[in-house]
Amino acid sequence: MAKTIPTRQCIGCGEKKEKTELIRIVRVSEGDYEIDLTGRKNGRGAYLCKNPECLEKAFRKKGLERSFKEAVPAETMEKLKGELING
Repeated sequence: MAKTIPTRQCIGCGEKKEKTELIRIVRVSEGDYEIDLTGRKNGRGAYLCKNPECLEKAFRKKGLERSFKEAVPAETMEKLKGELING
């Protein structure tokens, strides 16, 4: 039996890709978000393509707010964008 590869949808562009091709953003506590490179951290997660444009699209289209069911501050976007570019 063939092993199925899990797919997830990018909250920025909406494309479905393999889970390993995406970056997971996880809410670790109220109002605190981190990039989860392992994909195994506890907390509610959302998936993004590995380019900063998808992060910006997710903020413009309120994809992160829908995924996390709460308002996400603009400074969080800047922090995540910096981690995405540098990480």
